[in-house]
Amino acid sequence: MLTVPKPEQAVQFAPGFAPASLLTVDTEEGFDWDGPFTRDQHDLTHLDGLPAFQSLCEELGVSPVYLVDWPIVQSARAKEIIGDAVKRGVAEVGVQLHPWVNPPFDEEVSTYNSYTGNLPPELERAKFTALRDAIEEAFGSPPMIYRAGRYGLGQSTRALLQETGVCVDSSVRATYDYSAGDGPDYSRFPNKPYWIRRDPALLELPLTTVFTGGLKQHGMSLFPTLQRLPMAGALAARSHLLERIALTPEGTPLPAAMRAVDAALEQGLPLLVLSFHSPSLAPGNTPYVRTQADLDRLFDWLRGIYAHLDARGVTPTTVRDTWAAAQRT
Repeated sequence: MLTVPKPEQAVQFAPGFAPASLLTVDTEEGFDWDGPFTRDQHDLTHLDGLPAFQSLCEELGVSPVYLVDWPIVQSARAKEIIGDAVKRGVAEVGVQLHPWVNPPFDEEVSTYNSYTGNLPPELERAKFTALRDAIEEAFGSPPMIYRAGRYGLGQSTRALLQETGVCVDSSVRATYDYSAGDGPDYSRFPNKPYWIRRDPALLELPLTTVFTGGLKQHGMSLFPTLQRLPMAGALAARSHLLERIALTPEGTPLPAAMRAVDAALEQGLPLLVLSFHSPSLAPGNTPYVRTQADLDRLFDWLRGIYAHLDARGVTPTTVRDTWAAAQRT
């Protein structure tokens, strides 16, 4: 079981840094989200959508961090598009491990093994090291940040990151519980960035998900119960009693995301971590983008949320600047 951080582990960023936002992209192969995991049933056709997305980010003054997995780092097209942005200083690159498509292939393909942290430590290490080294070779600099595919941290992951020089993790999806499917339970984890360890330093940047509504102060205790009752969660959200909102264009309408930003700032969150999956940059790859109209809405969501962030005084940041601001305290 993963350990919930204590309040004293919260990061105190350097003056002038907060509030800030970080855009993370789970940059991965396209596959059937409703089907079983496979080694080879995937494609990279959505990479043609990356240039338009990167152009929008530059228009908005946002430097995304592409969390790259094995099929992506093996793609010359991906290395060309992302590598150009990294070289120009308008994007960063990190590590995202999907074990079922990442060598060495020594485990059975299964739901349990799709969470990297469930693998034997030596196999997790071998897969991670192969990917990390390939990313450094492809993009010319060592990655600073990691996200476990499916948010699948394990008991050995912390030591692995520290030993391989990765100083930032962003695998924790605060307030979500994946234990029913053999994954980790983050239902009690906070949204605020925190130190996993200080010596050597390892920083956690949880994906931002907040509770809104009249009962938001009791969200962590009430929401798990509501989820277990048929229609209770939807009824609580419609009645403005309690709603869980993730900062992502995938499944979160723009008005709800704007409410989440306001709630996060009200709670004093210093960093808002936004995320989505790269296959959503082409219609037909994910449940969230089935048509060109859906893709247009995703781009409009990004324009709208960054306009709202700007109006609220939230400045886009990078992993490197976040790390530096944390280290100054």
